[in-house]
Amino acid sequence: MALLVNEIFHSIQGESSLAGWPCVFVRTAGCNLRCSYCDTRHAYEEGRLVELPDLIPQIQQYGCPLVEITGGEPLIQKETPDLIVELLDRGMCVLLETNGSQDISRVDPRCIKVVDFKCPSSGETDSIDFRNIGRLQERDEVKLVIADWNDYQFAKDIMRQVMKLSFSDLKIHFSPVYGRLEPRELVSWILRDGLRVRLNLQLHKYIWGPDRKGV
Repeated sequence: MALLVNEIFHSIQGESSLAGWPCVFVRTAGCNLRCSYCDTRHAYEEGRLVELPDLIPQIQQYGCPLVEITGGEPLIQKETPDLIVELLDRGMCVLLETNGSQDISRVDPRCIKVVDFKCPSSGETDSIDFRNIGRLQERDEVKLVIADWNDYQFAKDIMRQVMKLSFSDLKIHFSPVYGRLEPRELVSWILRDGLRVRLNLQLHKYIWGPDRKGV
C-alpha cells in the first residue's frame, strides 16, 4: 500500500486552531481542483510513491506528536485514510486539510478534519460536496478563504449552516487570500457583523514569505 507524496517537512502549524505549534506536514501529490489563488501548484503533479511502512518512520523521525496531512487534495488517494489510522494508533494528533469536495466520513473520527469550503473567487464552488456539512464532527474545523465582499457573503452563509449543528467546540475560520484582501478589512467586516468566527492568517507566509516551499 503506497501513497503519492509531494513533500514531508517539519514546521509550525500556520492555519488551524493549533496555529503556532510545531507540526510535521505530509503533503500528498495530486488535486482534483484548480483554485484561482492556489499556493501549492507544485503539488498538482510532482510526487514520489512511498509505501506506508516506509512513510511512518519518515514522519516519526522529527519526534513531533502533531501531524497534518495536506495537499493537493489528500482524499483523492484511497490510501490516505489508512495512513491517518496508522498515525492515530501510534498516539499522534492528526489533522487533515481537505477541500470540501471529497466525502469526509471515510476518515477516522479521531482525526481533526479542517474542511476548506471553496468561496466563489476560487472558481471551484461548484465542486463542493455540501453534504460534508452534515458529516462534520465536534472537533472538526471549517476554513473559508475570502478574497472579496462576495466571498464574505458566501462564507457567512456557510457559517450559518455549520452553526445549525450546535457543536460547542467546532471552529470556523475566515482567512483572507494573501495579497488580495487586507486582513484589517476582513476584520472590520467580522467585527461589524458580530460574527463568532476566528480570523485565520497563514503564519508561515508572514514568517518566511509567500513563495517558499517546505514551510
